[in-house]
Amino acid sequence: MKQITTSETPSSISWQRFPAEIRIAILEVLLQTEGSLASFATVSREWQTIIEQHSFSRIKLTLGSRLANFGSMMHRNRALVRYVWFCVELQAYDCSECESLDKDKWGLSLDDNVRIVNGLEALFSTLSTWEPRPCREMLQLDISVHSPSDSEHWYKYLTFEPDLPAEDCALPLLKQQSILLRPEYDDHNHGWRAGRQVSLPSMAALEKTFDEIMDLGPFENEAQDMEWWGRLPLIPAVTNVLLRQQTRRRWKPQALAQLLSRFPRLQEIHYEPWREWTDCLQSFTDQSSQELFKSLASSQPQLQKLVLFENSALEYTRNQLFCSPFRTASPDVSYALCSTSLKLEQLSASFIVEASQFFDCACKNTSWLWANLTSVALTTRLLMPGASLTRIEDMLRQAAATAMRMPKLENMEIWNGQKGSAMLFRYQHRRPLSQFGTQRSAVIIWKGTWTRAMVSCLRPRSDAAEIRSHGDAICCLNLSSPVIRPISLRQIRMEQIIREGGHD
Repeated sequence: MKQITTSETPSSISWQRFPAEIRIAILEVLLQTEGSLASFATVSREWQTIIEQHSFSRIKLTLGSRLANFGSMMHRNRALVRYVWFCVELQAYDCSECESLDKDKWGLSLDDNVRIVNGLEALFSTLSTWEPRPCREMLQLDISVHSPSDSEHWYKYLTFEPDLPAEDCALPLLKQQSILLRPEYDDHNHGWRAGRQVSLPSMAALEKTFDEIMDLGPFENEAQDMEWWGRLPLIPAVTNVLLRQQTRRRWKPQALAQLLSRFPRLQEIHYEPWREWTDCLQSFTDQSSQELFKSLASSQPQLQKLVLFENSALEYTRNQLFCSPFRTASPDVSYALCSTSLKLEQLSASFIVEASQFFDCACKNTSWLWANLTSVALTTRLLMPGASLTRIEDMLRQAAATAMRMPKLENMEIWNGQKGSAMLFRYQHRRPLSQFGTQRSAVIIWKGTWTRAMVSCLRPRSDAAEIRSHGDAICCLNLSSPVIRPISLRQIRMEQIIREGGHD
């Protein structure tokens, strides 16, 4: 490294005379600072290049002028964008609407649905002009819908955040405590007392937050609805779509099929819907979900990765007369997903399908071949205390027979998790350590919080008491497959802690 002579004052030292590793270290520290970095981009070409790559890699879009001007603002730097978070903020509402007995006040208003339609039209109009990315360059589109009032009434634990990598999702202890100890959690009108939710949301309160998007307008019938989706321009640049669980409002499966069809080069889908709160309505949604999954096989020829996670909260079911506490997956949905998965490289489906039904479908179609599948993760209700050991063994035999038709399979996980229990069966087929190796070793792991004759690796019994939700179960099992977005997992776990008062 060149030495700096004493005759050179700090003000006269050229930036370029610093070693490259020092320049990079300085810029990395700079990028971690809060606030605008725009003024630093004028220092030099090198600073401008690095700061623009950082500033434009992740974009948050909201309705209004920012969305209207998005195309012109990003014209020069659109190639730097890797992630677009499209946030639709619905109208605020007060206590007269948060739990109204007037069904006309449930769910989304006509004005809200118009805002969603206009926002999607503007977004698609802009992104449709973007050129497709070179091979292996991704553009994620993350769509979220919420009202700022959602966290002001019954659901005080709700947060609305961008997608984050796993390493950025660990909340510092002080921030966790600040969330858990917020004084406004003492609200008797909405079931909160001394920071604990002591009464549960009614059906009216659920409907306000979990209603269907574009269910009551702005179109007069489903035919007009589908026609509108078909008129939206294609967006070849988008390769990944995220629909995360923080959006409580529901996308109709038929509409979602149309939405996804507008991305002809889609490679990854991460979809985290919520279950329905009546069993009858769940049956109708399951019928539509079959068609959604079937449509992916024909409309998404480049799809490689599909991650489905159906979220639920046991507390929400307790006040509902016609809602089973635990979701029973539809065999038809499991069969439809089994067929759709044939061309995938990675599949994860949690709670929305039943693993035993998936493998049953596979064994009935002996000509099917999963030529590219390397990873599969599925949930099953069979892995729970008191379940039939015979049925578990039958499922595993079918899983083994199916794995024989997955020549590239490296990881299969069958798991279940709920409050107080978790269980995992993992099969791993490891590649040779050396390029000259000719054999691959197979490893089977059982991990859980309750005893089974076949289980060889048990977590301590005390872990069961620490599992407050299915989110805790995922962490307990240390799943190797990406079954949910890391930020969604953090939200689920924090919400459960807050509902229970942050202690116990």
